[in-house]
Amino acid sequence: MNKVSALKENRDFSRLYRKGKSEVCPVLVTYFQKNRSDTIRFGITTGKKIGNAVKRNRARRIIRAAFRELSPMIKDGYDFVFVARGKTPFVKSSDIKKAMLKQFKENNLI
Repeated sequence: MNKVSALKENRDFSRLYRKGKSEVCPVLVTYFQKNRSDTIRFGITTGKKIGNAVKRNRARRIIRAAFRELSPMIKDGYDFVFVARGKTPFVKSSDIKKAMLKQFKENNLI
């Protein structure tokens, strides 16, 4: 089973924004890059454009739920940053999961 942990340092987010690959869809932007360990690390970003605190927290919650369901299938040793978009708080976690799955398959992460 994969070990999953959170990205918390600003330098980790910045590194992924600069050097990582990105995939875009209407509800989610995903940045990813190989790391030097056998763990999967992820972070979630929600800007103020998303809405008030309630909407930003909902966006983070549904992204986290979708990633939790897909994490056992993901290859070890990757860092991810998920960026919520304007539509994110208004969709269900199953829609986010479909978008993530499509992005992961296109990049051979599963």
